[in-house]
Amino acid sequence: MIKKRKIKKKVFTFCLLFILYLVSILSLGNYLLSREVPKIPKLKEEIKENYPKYYQASMIATGDALLHQAVYNDASNGDGTYNFLKQMELIKPLIKNYDLAFYNQESIIGGKSLGLSTYPRFNSPDEIGDCMVGLGFNMVSLANNHTLDKNEEGVLYSTAYWKTKDVLTAGSYNSWEDREEVRIKEKNNIKYTLLSYTTTTNGLLPPKGKEYLTNIYSDEKAKEDIEKLRNKVDLLIVSMHWGSEYTHVPTSEQTKIANYLASLGVDLIIGHHPHVLQPIQYIDNTLVFYSLGNYISAQEGIERLTGVLVSFNITKQINEDQSSSISFSDIKADLIYTKYSNWRNFKVYPYAELNDDILYSYQKHYDKYKSILMEYDNTIQVTSLE
Repeated sequence: MIKKRKIKKKVFTFCLLFILYLVSILSLGNYLLSREVPKIPKLKEEIKENYPKYYQASMIATGDALLHQAVYNDASNGDGTYNFLKQMELIKPLIKNYDLAFYNQESIIGGKSLGLSTYPRFNSPDEIGDCMVGLGFNMVSLANNHTLDKNEEGVLYSTAYWKTKDVLTAGSYNSWEDREEVRIKEKNNIKYTLLSYTTTTNGLLPPKGKEYLTNIYSDEKAKEDIEKLRNKVDLLIVSMHWGSEYTHVPTSEQTKIANYLASLGVDLIIGHHPHVLQPIQYIDNTLVFYSLGNYISAQEGIERLTGVLVSFNITKQINEDQSSSISFSDIKADLIYTKYSNWRNFKVYPYAELNDDILYSYQKHYDKYKSILMEYDNTIQVTSLE
């Protein structure tokens, strides 16, 4: 009897504990269900973007590659081929590390079948283009007063040649369709393009209906081209072949065009044709190089043999409202000098590597050209000779 009571007691205790266990489970479940489950924040809410954002690229620019007969004869290998690198080997280290590198191909690459030629109607070998691209140049202006030196045939050869290179060219085309093609490149999230015009043609005009062969400047044409591209790129560059030869002071035409292009929202204007250096200037937010002189030539006179490599940083700023702007900083000018003797042994020297044996009184010349470049803006950094 006692044994049965013990068994009943144990069964009762077990049942009671089991009921309490069920009640606690149900209570816990109701509690959990009654709680508001916190929402998992979306990824966009977790990561808040910081503004403004900045993107940067570097650029270097120089003036005219003007190949007189003495220059290409000096580069001749004697077998119909040419090697210009020996003339420019000291420049290569100054170019290779820049994202964008610009120059003006003053003497057209018109094809050897037309015959190489010199002043007044030039024709240069392919190898000069090969060399410049090999140095690191990837932006080339083709609009100048020598574009039509070998007539339409020369232009067609030139445009075909440059299409074989991974470079951005402007100013000379093989058809209307070619001229109207939108050419936009991108570096470090900065979209950029190049337009190129000449105000002079040495009296050589393209055939009627083929004005695409060379871009002759007019306000109307520039406005139409710029408006077509302005909202598609961050950086809009215009190359201008303008001004008067051998003068260090920009003409009224140059300043008028520069102000007009600035009013249209052009970011950078690169000038050439005077064959000597002219000042660097800001017009509002537009950076203007009025003339970068000769990169290489066989012209006579120190002022015509002195050019410049201008380097700078390009910064794109994006704001929270997605508006953006372009600015320039750290503008540096490395003066260069083309040395030759008896129309041979051409070599382009950075001024920083000159001595009195290469250019007598080079310090005096440095002071002169530094003053010219900085005439409108004393923040420009010019090569130190110390």
